[in-house]
Amino acid sequence: MAVVVIIAWTALILQFYLILQTTGTTGFSTLKTVINFFSYFTILSNLLVAVCLTTSLLSPTSGVGSFFSKVSVQSAIAVYIFIVGLVYNTVLRGITNPTGLDWIVDNLLHVVVPVLYVLYWFIFAPKKILQWKNLAPWLIFPAAYLVYSLLRGPTADWYPYPFLHAGKLGYGQVAINSVFVLLAFLLVGLGAIAWNRQGKAAER
Repeated sequence: MAVVVIIAWTALILQFYLILQTTGTTGFSTLKTVINFFSYFTILSNLLVAVCLTTSLLSPTSGVGSFFSKVSVQSAIAVYIFIVGLVYNTVLRGITNPTGLDWIVDNLLHVVVPVLYVLYWFIFAPKKILQWKNLAPWLIFPAAYLVYSLLRGPTADWYPYPFLHAGKLGYGQVAINSVFVLLAFLLVGLGAIAWNRQGKAAER
């Protein structure tokens, strides 16, 4: 767990540093750049992983620690970070060609942290806990993120991902793209619940 915590926080801090260096080329103000940083689903999901494991490790009995120690919460985060890796590596990889430190951070956020956290969840999350009704609350976060992105996009003239760029694709195509992404959340969530309900409890 500690290894994932260190990697996740390191990747987030480095990515924040790197995005701040882009203000000279993008023309965005520092404030807009910071808001853009926290407007990526990738960043939010990695942040959830970092906060979840940090609080579970350092203060599991606190209010925040107890919340993030819940199987349903850790499972939701596993779904989110899995989708981050899935969408990036099947749809978005190759759109940009990062090099050097950018390449390292890019892969930490989109490959290493997703793989390590999902493995952690597979091995250590208590089994036979989840119920099918857990799925509905899990979909609130990605749905709210979608609404936020589409509402902010026109006013900020910036979209976090090409498949959400309504200005270029039109809202019809974005709606289709969004349905596919939300369907992925639904299927992965169902798979996570099915695994948990049928799995055997792991020894800690």
